[in-house]
Formats: sequence, C-alpha cells, structure tokens
Amino acid sequence: MKQNSIIKRLTSRITVIGYCLLVIVFASCSDTWDDHYDGSLSNASGGNSGTLWEAIKSDASLSNFASVIEGTGYNRSLSSSQVFTVFAPVNDDFSAADAAALIEQYKLEKKSVEDEYNTVIKEFVQNHIALYNYSVSSASNDSIVLMNGKYAVITYQGIDASAFKEKNKLYGNGVLFTVETPVHYSANIFEQLRKDADLDSVRSFVHNPLFYRRDFDPSQSVAGGLNDLGETVYLDSVWVQTFSMKDYLGYIHSEDSTYWMVLPTNDEWTRMIEEYTPYFNYSPKAADLIKEGDGTFDSLLYTNPRLAILSGVTFSRTTNPRILSGEVTSTTNNDSLMSCNAVLNYNNRQWKWGAPFNYGQYFNPMSEGGVLSGGAWTNCSNGRILKTSKWNIDPLQNFLRWNINEVEQAYLDISKYQTNATTKDSAYTADTYYRNVTNDKFSGRVWNGTFVEFSPAVSTVRPIVTIGLTGMLSNVGYDIYLVTAPALANDSNATTQQSLPTKFNCTIKYPDANDVMQSKSLGTNITTSGTKMDYILLAEDFQFPITYYGLQEEKPSVRIELECRVSNNEVKNDLFTRTMRLDCVLVVPHGTLRLVDDLATVSPALAGQPGVLMFPHGWSDKKPSDVTDENMFENFRLKALYMLR
Repeated sequence: MKQNSIIKRLTSRITVIGYCLLVIVFASCSDTWDDHYDGSLSNASGGNSGTLWEAIKSDASLSNFASVIEGTGYNRSLSSSQVFTVFAPVNDDFSAADAAALIEQYKLEKKSVEDEYNTVIKEFVQNHIALYNYSVSSASNDSIVLMNGKYAVITYQGIDASAFKEKNKLYGNGVLFTVETPVHYSANIFEQLRKDADLDSVRSFVHNPLFYRRDFDPSQSVAGGLNDLGETVYLDSVWVQTFSMKDYLGYIHSEDSTYWMVLPTNDEWTRMIEEYTPYFNYSPKAADLIKEGDGTFDSLLYTNPRLAILSGVTFSRTTNPRILSGEVTSTTNNDSLMSCNAVLNYNNRQWKWGAPFNYGQYFNPMSEGGVLSGGAWTNCSNGRILKTSKWNIDPLQNFLRWNINEVEQAYLDISKYQTNATTKDSAYTADTYYRNVTNDKFSGRVWNGTFVEFSPAVSTVRPIVTIGLTGMLSNVGYDIYLVTAPALANDSNATTQQSLPTKFNCTIKYPDANDVMQSKSLGTNITTSGTKMDYILLAEDFQFPITYYGLQEEKPSVRIELECRVSNNEVKNDLFTRTMRLDCVLVVPHGTLRLVDDLATVSPALAGQPGVLMFPHGWSDKKPSDVTDENMFENFRLKALYMLR
C-alpha cells in the first residue's frame, strides 16, 4: 500500500553505518529539573509567545508536519502545559503527499488498534517529539530520549543525521527545532519482527500476549485535567512494554541493550516445528500438573517446541565484545560465541547441568556452517538480526540435553518386607547411606562426588530400589546408563568382602502414548565389578512416548527398578554382596557417550586410564580413533569432555 511505502521510505532513508551503537547518556548534565518545566534554557532564543502548536501551525514551511500533528490529535498535547521539545521537518523533504499518506494510514490503523500501537504515532509523530526542554550549544553532543523511547543524539548541527534549519526557539511549553529531513526511525529487534514478512512465524510467537503486555505509565503521560468523576484525563498516554521472555531471549525490546539475534525464516520455522513438536508430546493428564496462573495445557503444547527453536539464538554484545565488534574476523579461530542462555562460569555450569557442558555456546561462529554464517543481516536500533533459511543451531547444543539423575537427589522408593505376619507390620528392605568420596583415587570419577549405599536391613532379604527419572523428552532416542561406585570410593581401607560385586535385575516403568504405565525389562542378573566405577548400558536408543518435561511430579512417571538377585548361598560363600552402591542414572541423547579403555586419545598423560568420553553437543569432526597427537586433538577437545572411571 502507498501508506506503508511512505513509512518504509522514511524509516529506511538513513543507512546505518557499522555495527557499533552509541553509548547512551540519558540527558545533558546542564539540564536541571526546573529547565524541564519552566522553559528557562540558557541556549534557547527566549521570549516567543504562545504554545508549540501555535508556532508550528503558523509556520508555512511546517504545514505538512502540522497536518500530521493535527490529523493524529497531537495538536492537543502540544497546546497543553506539559513541556516538550519538537523537531519539525520542513516541507522541502516532507511533502503534502507524504503527510496525507501518513494521515490515511493512521486512520486505517485506528479502526483496529489503540493509538499506542499505531505505527504513525510511534514511528513518526513520537519520533519527532521529546518530553522536557532541550537546547543545544556549539559544544553539545548529548543523547536524548524521544517519546517513543528511541534514543537520538543531538549536536549543534542536528539530531542524528537530520540537520537543523532553526534551533533553540523557546515557547511557552517547550522548544522548537526545525530539521531539513524527517528524523530517521530505526526499529529495535522486537519491533523489527512486525516489519519483516519473512519472520511472521517468529513474530506471532514472540509478540503473543502470553509473553508481553503494555502497561499504562501515568508518570510519562500528559495530563489534561479532571473529568466529571474527578479522574485524570490524559491528552497523551504513554505505555510501557513488559516482556516476560527477557530472561530467555534477552532485552530485545529495550533500547538500552545491544544484541545480535539469529532467526529462521517462515519456511525454516515450519520445518523445525514439525521436527520438534513430537519431542513435547504431553499426555492430557499432564494438565493436572499445571498450576493455576502458570498457563494452560494447550499453551504448554504450543510454547515448548517454539521455545526450543529460540533456545540460544540471542547474543549480547557485552558478553561477546570481540566477535560482535568485528575484532574477530577469521573463520578458523576457536573463539566461541555465548548466547543469553549460556552459563559463563565454568563452575556454575557444573552446578546447573551436572557437568561443565557448554550449552548455548558455539565455536567458530563465523566459519561455514557456523551460527553466524549465511543468511541476510538487518540493522536495528539495539542490534542486528540474522535471518536465515538454513538453521545451523544443533538441538544438542541447546534444549536436547543430558539428564543426569543423581541418586542422592532423585525420587527413591525402597521395597518393604513383612516383619510380623499377625500385625502385618513391615520394614524397609534396605538402609540408606549417603556417601562422599574420601579416596583421592576416585576424585573426579564419582558424579557430584557423592553416591548412595543401599545395604540390606536384614541379611535374608533382597532389596528392591526404585529411582525416579526426570527431564526426558518424548520420541527422542536416549541411551540409559546406570553408574555404580565401589566401596573403595568412600573408604580406601574397604575390605575384600565390602568390595564384592552385586547383581540385580533392571526394569523400566514408563507411561505409553495413552498414559498407561508399561513395564519393560532392561536386563537380568546384571553384575557390577565391586572395585571400580561401572557404566552399565541399560538401554540404547530408547524412546519415551510422552513427556512430563518442565512439570513438577510428586512421583516421577518414569522409574528404574533395581531388584537385587544375590542368593543366600552367594552371600554365605562371599561371592556377591546385596549392598548396592548407586551413583546416578544417565539418560543421554543416543551416541553422545562413549566408554574407552584408554584415554590416550585425549592426552598422552592419561595413557592407560579407562574413561568416559562425553559429547553432549554431538560428535566433532575428529573421532577419538582418528587422533594421534595433542595437536590433532584440538577440534575434538572443543566438543568432548571426559571423565575417569
């Protein structure tokens, strides 16, 4: 439409040069509180009678601007006692046709949206007005806030790239400047989503009322007196946007921050929704776990696949100064890009994720296939958007994570046995002891440095221990490992009898697609070593039909049951023990854990050491078997972690 083309022309008139945004200084230090309201500015050419609106309306060179001000009702604001600074474009570069198109667009939008959402108000009218008085001198180089929240730099020559024709003209309710060209409007990242048709899918999600709202701010609004009920009537209402996804995507709606954001085009978004939706297949029974006020079941099904796409796509320039400033330009360097979802501190990663995994962190982002490669860039007032039709963010780097179920922190259920046939009294089959690693030999081998010892309460009973598992997605292939610890980990003087192996049957219980509990054997007479850490593969590429991801279950729906199978004769002859020492249950995306007997592939210093290679973010180009020396290991090391066993 013609109206949209005018807005587009006005907002794209000025080319944004470079990637750096100006450091913001809110207001000139020479301004005082009285300056804002009494109109006594030292730089202003004072003494002009009348209001700003009267001055604009009476100036023939501002007739086109005046028609827009009057057509949108802002003449009432500029006639009030509130103080403003106005930057009015002259007719030379703002024609009557431009003005008419804006008025037509304003009226069209007014039929369906409030004025605070009207693009003509926000992108043109408020883009030429600031609250309070501002004036300039030959030394001026200040940043001011316009009524739409945008920052603009004013110097003696002009405002941003718009040169002044006249300046510092003081009137009864503010200061008037005239400018040769309209003041350029630059959308921030949040606003740009509304403007780019290729990003409609992202916009419909991010701009959803589930995540943002606009609240009236009386402190910034223009009061016009009281109505018959004694209520304040506002000539101009200012609304402040609240964005509940700021902790997830960053402050992309704010002019105070600088971000780069990678976003998929509509077709790529649709493709990923089809791919990711099966990962969040919730049972309708899960609706009972959603507390009032936290959303609806339908919103859960809708939200999580889309949040999965947007996981790790926003990058703060504060966090990534070398890469986002352009200092790093090589496509072969090992600099990594940290998203807003990444955890910067190595130790905090251990606390949050159970291991120092680098979720939300991307190596070689500028290289081919890197997260910042390909696509088209759009400059915004608070950063840049990379729009891409080929998604280079692996789910393993973000939402498709390892689930480390530490036994000492998990839901536990221990079987009971009957102690009195008459009274039907019962007792637990095992006593539970929480053990810390005290043997230096096992430091760095036991997950979280602790494990749980389940010792039979009575020598004649065989314990059955059930461990709850949480965090798994549906229809994802998982490998399930049980990690056991030896008595030596807690006691370097453990006896031979204490270090005997144990054996058990393993069963997994989980809800099927209809939320009916199923039971499946994962092995019988599984035997541990008793003297070393054991990683026992219970299931490979196992898929759960439904998920309870993100929900708080009093009793987890997915459970691993371990039934001790050591006989009385085996106990008597010191062949096995009924004591089970359980460290954790690892439920990891298929193929992201590898057991090796020799960690020489990691480092020659580890030659002869058995270990666990962890690839939570997928295999690198160089597999362990390909590595022959430390230098060749570099690319492998970037993605792999290891643990001794």
